[in-house]
Amino acid sequence: MNNLSLKVRVIEAGEPRIIQTRKGPRTISNAIVGDETGRVKLTLWGDKAGTIHEGEAVEIEGAWTTSYRGEVQLNVGSRGSISELSGEEVPGSEEIPENTPKASQSSRPSRRFPGTYTRGGYRRR
Repeated sequence: MNNLSLKVRVIEAGEPRIIQTRKGPRTISNAIVGDETGRVKLTLWGDKAGTIHEGEAVEIEGAWTTSYRGEVQLNVGSRGSISELSGEEVPGSEEIPENTPKASQSSRPSRRFPGTYTRGGYRRR
């Protein structure tokens, strides 16, 4: 899913770190966020890394989902935005259920940019 908007409470927030990707080094940070429906892992990319803190209520716009090891993850990068909310708009950390969304076995991650191919391109038979 792409271009998601949601209001959540930050339950845990990690420090930014640099990882190696196919596109070179990238800065990320991980967090756990939740609302009245449950909790989900959030990965913040680039300049968004390290911008949220435990206990904050935030609105996230322009997010996308991926699945990793059978669990759904939320991602926010340069095209997304994060803004702080007043605390009353989302439940407190202790009120958020422990359940996390699971990825379906048959779903494959969609290409982020349809029509682009990285390895090998089209092959003729």
